[in-house]
Amino acid sequence: MRYATSLIGGPSNLATFAAVYALFGPTFPGIYDKDRGVYTLFYPGLSFAFPIPSQYTDCFHDREAELPLEFPDGTTPVTCRVSIYDGSADKKVGVGSLMHKASVPPLLPGNLYMEEVHVKLGEELYFSTGGQHIPFGASPQDVWTELGHPCGIHQKQVDQMVIHSASDPRPRTTLCGDYFYNYFTRGLDILFDGQTHRIKKFVLHTNYPGHADFNLYIKCNFVIQGSDLDNSKQSITPSTKWDQVKEILGDCGRAAIQTQGSTNNPFGSTFCIWLSEHCLRGDEE
Repeated sequence: MRYATSLIGGPSNLATFAAVYALFGPTFPGIYDKDRGVYTLFYPGLSFAFPIPSQYTDCFHDREAELPLEFPDGTTPVTCRVSIYDGSADKKVGVGSLMHKASVPPLLPGNLYMEEVHVKLGEELYFSTGGQHIPFGASPQDVWTELGHPCGIHQKQVDQMVIHSASDPRPRTTLCGDYFYNYFTRGLDILFDGQTHRIKKFVLHTNYPGHADFNLYIKCNFVIQGSDLDNSKQSITPSTKWDQVKEILGDCGRAAIQTQGSTNNPFGSTFCIWLSEHCLRGDEE
């Protein structure tokens, strides 16, 4: 964890009370929760919680306690939780009293954060804020016109899943000229055919914590609909459980396992399912 250019918290740098206070500076006395044994220090829009060992609870008699810079044995408490929230300080009643009133900050008009992306299976994507339509078969020029330049372009060198396709006789090691447009800020990848230069696949990212790409893409707020998915109860969103997806779309068979090794991904494997010629990829809990 960093604040400006200073490091605070991490495997080699504990976020102790002394370190937090030295970095952020003076503030009002915090609040001690005797039942939980936790002392919370507040700054505008930010709070640090410190567990207080049971042998030192007698040092805090009132709900508003003095700053526990050091315990009698010379040690200092270590942060167990950091909360970041929207809200201004009220010096009359204390900074911490406004934390329970914090709300999600408003977005500026036209902001794309959590924009709904409506998906018609086998047809197109529709972006609700900007009104763009991106159909299957669109060209790179069409995509640039609708979404602007991509955040990145990735050449797909080898199609590792060709071996599972009964309709494609190419060997697994065949070089593939297909390429992706990566829109990290939209949670979206678009795959183009290397020969026709037309869209053949969309990858919508849920930013699920168990995925190896967690926090590389923002969460795509998609709503998948088709001819039989005309109401909200029959729509698939990032929060839809996999059992519900199978109820809506039918049993797709067993999932393939994609893993990058326990060293690279501490969360485990990703499960992949193919529906007809279109790929829906999700991370099982």
